[in-house]
Formats: sequence, structure tokens, C-alpha cells
Amino acid sequence: MKGSAVIASLALALSVAAPSLAQTPAQQPKPAQPTPAPKPAQPPATMPAQPAAPAPAVTTPPPQPPAPFPAGAKIAFFQPEVAFQNSTEGKAGLARVQALITKKQNEVAERTKQLQANQQKLQTSGSVMNDSARAQLEKEIERQQKDGERFQQDAQAEVQELQQEVQNEFVKKLTPIIDQLAAEKGLQLVFNAGQSGISWAAPGLDLTSDVIKKLDAGKAPAATPKP
Repeated sequence: MKGSAVIASLALALSVAAPSLAQTPAQQPKPAQPTPAPKPAQPPATMPAQPAAPAPAVTTPPPQPPAPFPAGAKIAFFQPEVAFQNSTEGKAGLARVQALITKKQNEVAERTKQLQANQQKLQTSGSVMNDSARAQLEKEIERQQKDGERFQQDAQAEVQELQQEVQNEFVKKLTPIIDQLAAEKGLQLVFNAGQSGISWAAPGLDLTSDVIKKLDAGKAPAATPKP
């Protein structure tokens, strides 16, 4: 199993699950569009009241047990992005990325607030300021815009760096688990379903649930020895 192929699958999982940073402080919010006046309500047509039909009962089918692994099979596959999103290890990594994104979003929002306050001040009071004060305020606004753009670029790079770190750590723990499952089941080949282009396979050949179990078992706390 090549780690680079697994990382490509995990990158997609991270990009879907983790939101992007907020807009740069240099951008200005668009003015709200006027809401069209509502049309006058039409008088309801006179219709005889009909009794409401009872809603059909919704029955939830019982969960199906996982398909057994086919006896004698020498080929299997797993879904690294599913293992990442549903394992304790993957969820912890995603939480780290989300925490950093939230922190950077809050910092961007604070910078945007300060920039907009100065822009509002220039708009409302710039005409009564002396030339020196107005020039100083304009220079401060320009500095805030440039700093905001640079901060967002740095923040995005920091998030991407953490995403790469989380992916590498996950692959490092995933690789020996795949090796172990292959040895236990006597497999000759294990596909990465996200990169192999598999169009169909027997459900029992999917090792993803086994991968998640072994990942979570590695995160379980050690049993307390009895006295």
C-alpha cells in the first residue's frame, strides 16, 4: 500500500469536513439588496373541507449485519476516508484542524471589525478632519488591508500544514493495520477503494470496519490491573 495514495483520499475527506477560512478583511461586504414588496394575498378558493389522510407509518428496517469475508479470498479493499471520518484517531485529527480553523476565523473577524470601524470613521468624519489626521487614517486603513491579506495567506498555509501533519500521522498508524489484516486473512492484494477505480466488489471484501476496530482498539485506555 502506498502512503501517497492514502493521503490523497484523506485530503478529500479533510477538505469536505473542515470549513474554509473567512473572507479576507480587505474585502467589503456587499450592500443588502432591497426586498421586493410582497404581492397581495389572493383570496382562497372556496373548497369543501376534506379530511386529512392519515400519514403512513414509517418503519425503520433493522440494521443488517456486515457481510462475511468470503472464504479463500485473496483480494480485499478498504476506504481510507471512511476509516478516517469514523475512527477515534481520525475524529481527533479532524478536531485539531477544526479548532485551528475556528481560531483563525475568529482572528480574521476581529481584524475585519477593526478595519471596518476605521473605514466607517473615514466615511463619516473624514470631511471634517485636517489633512494630516485624514492622511494618517487612510494610511492605517491601507496597512490593515495589507496585513489582513497577508494574515489570511499565512493562516491558510498553517491550516494546510496541520492537515498534512494529521494525514501523515494517520497513514503512519494505518499502514501496519493493513499489513496485519492482510497477514491474518492470507491476502495477496489490498486495494485503496478511493484510488483504485473499483466499480464493483463483493461487500464482504471491504475491510474498512476491521480497520476502524483496530484503530480504535489502539486508542482504548489500558485496563486497570486488579489488586
